[in-house]
Amino acid sequence: MPAPRTVLLTGAAGGLGTLMRSLLPAYGYELRLFDVRPVEGEPDAVTADLTDEDALREAVRGVDAVLHLAGISLEAPFEKILRSNIQGTYNLYEAARREGVGRIVFASSNHAVGFTPAPRAGEPLIPVDTPRRPDTFYGLSKSFGEDLAQFYWDKHGLETVSVRIGSCFPEPTSVRMLSVWMSPADGARLFHAALTAEGVGHTVVYGSSANTRLWWDLGSARALGYDPRDDSEPYAAKLIAEQGELDPQNPAHSHLGGHFVTDPPVWPY
Repeated sequence: MPAPRTVLLTGAAGGLGTLMRSLLPAYGYELRLFDVRPVEGEPDAVTADLTDEDALREAVRGVDAVLHLAGISLEAPFEKILRSNIQGTYNLYEAARREGVGRIVFASSNHAVGFTPAPRAGEPLIPVDTPRRPDTFYGLSKSFGEDLAQFYWDKHGLETVSVRIGSCFPEPTSVRMLSVWMSPADGARLFHAALTAEGVGHTVVYGSSANTRLWWDLGSARALGYDPRDDSEPYAAKLIAEQGELDPQNPAHSHLGGHFVTDPPVWPY
């Protein structure tokens, strides 16, 4: 599809949203910003909750596409996940449908398949159609989001690329992250590909760089035109020296979801 001119970026004040605010304009996007918290230095950003249907409807009006990064990004009581990640994502899709927005890029997560065993050396990469095995209520909400995206494509013709994001930080911070890390620059490349590829319907992709220690298959992301250029391997020696190699007997090391399967970090708000 032609490159969208105006993109609604939800979750604009968050960590990933902040990175994309600085990187995506170089691809020619005009970003409309939305977050439950004020976006520092952006007085025109929409400050509202995903449960505010009127604010969402106004925010999506006139945009060409949505990059949906908003919501709770760690574990939380189900009631909070339900309100923000499940009801809130439904509200966004319904607002987009009513306003005629044709494409959403949805921040899914590796935690939708977090209980999937990580491949050992020599084993095949995890395919994108592996059965979903969420590791938390958070991961469960991302599974819901993928199904919601499929439904809105089948029922209403609203396209989505669901990106199962690994860990998008300036550099990896753990040995596990060497396998799932997505550099911010590669994140922008992937989101740009997801916003512009033709005929995506509902496509699920894994979101990471082309890491030497990669756990999952990036084939469906590459098919969108994604060309990852970074690799976590330059950080490997230092991290392994500090933390040791992954222990296949430790469930937090042997599953895609890492410590989310054993002791998930809890949303602080």
